[in-house]
Amino acid sequence: MSYYVGLDVSVKTVSICVVNAEGAIIARGETSSDPDQIASFLNKHAPDPERVIHESGILAIWLTRELEKRGLPIICIDARLAHKALSGRINKSDPGDAEGLAHLARTGWFSKVHIRSEASERVRVLIGTRERLIRMRKDLEGHVRGVLKVFGICMGAVRRTKLRQGFRDQLADAAATDPAIGVMVEMFNPIHKALCAATDAMDEELKDIARESDLARRLMTAPGVGPVVALSFIATLDDAARFKRSKDVGAFLGLTPRRHQSGEMDWSGCISKCGDRDLRRLLYSAATTLITQVRKPSPLLTWAKRLQDRKGFKKAAVATSRKLAVILHCIWRDGTVFETRTEAEA
Repeated sequence: MSYYVGLDVSVKTVSICVVNAEGAIIARGETSSDPDQIASFLNKHAPDPERVIHESGILAIWLTRELEKRGLPIICIDARLAHKALSGRINKSDPGDAEGLAHLARTGWFSKVHIRSEASERVRVLIGTRERLIRMRKDLEGHVRGVLKVFGICMGAVRRTKLRQGFRDQLADAAATDPAIGVMVEMFNPIHKALCAATDAMDEELKDIARESDLARRLMTAPGVGPVVALSFIATLDDAARFKRSKDVGAFLGLTPRRHQSGEMDWSGCISKCGDRDLRRLLYSAATTLITQVRKPSPLLTWAKRLQDRKGFKKAAVATSRKLAVILHCIWRDGTVFETRTEAEA
């Protein structure tokens, strides 16, 4: 007998439903979110199941890996599409969702989610740590600037140069104007220094990882692409073979326009933004660097500049982000590097 299993996963418990090929319910149950208990339940009620599916979520990556180690044919599916399929039920409950997922497993009407490798997740942890440190530093600086304006003190821009005072030096100068500001400076200056040091250390760690990766070095030959962008691109896509066409990477990252077509109506809107937000932001930053700072001529730079003249900077930066994503995938897939040519040769 063929068994199909749906798992409705929460942080503490998992609702399980097993159906056969005809859709009849064979077993229901609830266990803790422990892979051993889930595997034990399935071995008892659904030996050798055809498919076991659960939705993408906070525990999805870990649970998929653990159940795979226990020999189960586990598949993580897109939660957004699963929600569309399950939303037709009048009443919502965890056992009901598990039953709906089991029927999706039986019919095959689902979209599989790629589970990234552990190596990719480790890199993403480091990149995420760097991003959080930067945000914490910016939040602290923004708070201090806002507080000092109440006392009529407007701090200047923070530059990475010895010709200007740093943020902490300006803050130390402001401490002499009021005792309350002095207490704030005494608390915040060490924290700001620690955040800056931690960010610099994380940058060096990521640079070392990029230097040791042949793929990252090849991706960094593209203009505007640095170690963080290259490593984030590798860690997010995980496997270049996932995409049959390089153009699909733009849609995967949410950099292609939305489309609505029905009858005589057919319009395209803004980009979908349905992909990885952090990588999309990094690619936009790389595109901004390409348009505003890169001086070495290349067909890509010429194309971006012309688009900027016609459509404006923001639209040109978004389009360049999408083009960069496609180029980086081509470099990865073909084992090549970015070839810079003069405009005359282009």
